[in-house]
Amino acid sequence: MRILLALLVLAIVGVGGWKLLPSQDGTSKTITVGTTDAVTSLDPAGAYDAGSWALYSNVFQSLLTFEPDGATPVPDAAKTCSFVGSGLNTYRCELRTGLKFPSGRAMTAEDVKYSFDRVKKINSDVGPASLFSTLGSVDADGMTVTFHLSAPDATFPFKVATGAGSIVDHTRYPLDALRNGTEVDGTGPYHLTGYTKDKRAELEPNHSYQGAVGHTGSPVELRYYADGSALDAAWKNKQVDVATRTLTPKVLSGLNPSDPDQRVSESDSAEIRNLYLNTRASSPLHDVRVRRAMAWLINREQLATDVYAGTVDALYSLVPAGITGHTTAFFDAYPEQSAAKARKLLTEAGVSIPVRFTYGYGEGRGSGAEEAAEIKRQLEASGLFKVDVKGYEWTDFQKRYAAGKLDAYAVGWVADYPDPDTFGGPLVGTGSSMNTGYTSKAVDDLVTDSRRYADRSRATADFRSLQQQVAADVPLIPLWQQKEYVVTTEDVGGGQYVNDGTGVFRLWKLGWI
Repeated sequence: MRILLALLVLAIVGVGGWKLLPSQDGTSKTITVGTTDAVTSLDPAGAYDAGSWALYSNVFQSLLTFEPDGATPVPDAAKTCSFVGSGLNTYRCELRTGLKFPSGRAMTAEDVKYSFDRVKKINSDVGPASLFSTLGSVDADGMTVTFHLSAPDATFPFKVATGAGSIVDHTRYPLDALRNGTEVDGTGPYHLTGYTKDKRAELEPNHSYQGAVGHTGSPVELRYYADGSALDAAWKNKQVDVATRTLTPKVLSGLNPSDPDQRVSESDSAEIRNLYLNTRASSPLHDVRVRRAMAWLINREQLATDVYAGTVDALYSLVPAGITGHTTAFFDAYPEQSAAKARKLLTEAGVSIPVRFTYGYGEGRGSGAEEAAEIKRQLEASGLFKVDVKGYEWTDFQKRYAAGKLDAYAVGWVADYPDPDTFGGPLVGTGSSMNTGYTSKAVDDLVTDSRRYADRSRATADFRSLQQQVAADVPLIPLWQQKEYVVTTEDVGGGQYVNDGTGVFRLWKLGWI
């Protein structure tokens, strides 16, 4: 069930084991954290991406959260939560008392209801509304909130624990539109005291915080960099104390565990990257035989070696290794690169060769440009495809693929919660967040069926069948599975706890040693 198999390699030289954790006394000195993740929106109703949710997990509370390496949600803003009865159709939570927004106003169940209602009502193209596809209605009564589901959904508590479940002050956020500006009204472990888009987020500990986090940590300044090279330079020039998500593959592959000036945390991760294919009738990739032909040509091992210097692993399935239900469906269906089989499929489809299509990627998102160039090279080497590659600013990129303006686009996916369901409906279900236009009754039925099992291991058969169907229909092509790296200076502890694949970015775990 774990999203991450905790293969933790922590390299520390000249420091005793007792110094692995930050001092509980803390310090008022700010810790600077560098990242290439971007924030799409400060409003939880308007973003469904790793960079935004990383910030949300520090400045907002959800009813539930995940403890480090945890597989089951635990109460955060809630005192207790549970399903009512045995049908998995009704979920009820009792809030903690004493939770206060920055204005001093006490949180009530009405704020929780309002937060979920507005996510669904706004239904932003790049927002998380699709995550609550089984949520029918919400009732609030004092400090009790009740969720009525349209179908049994054992994974609903996992979804509540994500950034999509962030609770906002209903007096500060409009019901039917995203909130503008740079202010945030949440009850998380930190207050956002300053924000400049694509530059920095300044966080001060929220000393009135109550919830699952025991210690709120040091002040933190998140610094956002346009790409891995800029983050590399900031790290080398000692402009940041912590670097995460993502240094360039060249730097990651050259990290020296024996360097006394840094601490390196490496762990397995369930973060993946897929090449999504526009299946709409208007796209040159509409015919499934064209998409299957592409699947016969992609060389993942070469991509992992040449572009990522071995810092990622080739991926042959929708559900990554280490997650319940993982298979090698794409390897089983397309076990080798074969231009001959690809040509045969295109001939049967009656399309003009080479097939020409557009490929978009988000600029500054890791090694997206180099990856796009390598995939273009692999497809065009066969003489069967002509690929027009173009990079876009991150928010513009999201809007373009959401509107169906790109034929193919590579997007990384950080697991929302530690369950294979996060790789099902959100990626390949009808109306998925990836907006490929793909719809399959067989896939939708398998997703729905898998949510009936409170014992999640019983959903394994459904996810195996789902992955076989996806390999046959090819709305996406799995590319690679990420490893997680956090690098800190030698006087900062807690880096090994910042990321663990549960979708929570634990800045409060960082501290001066």
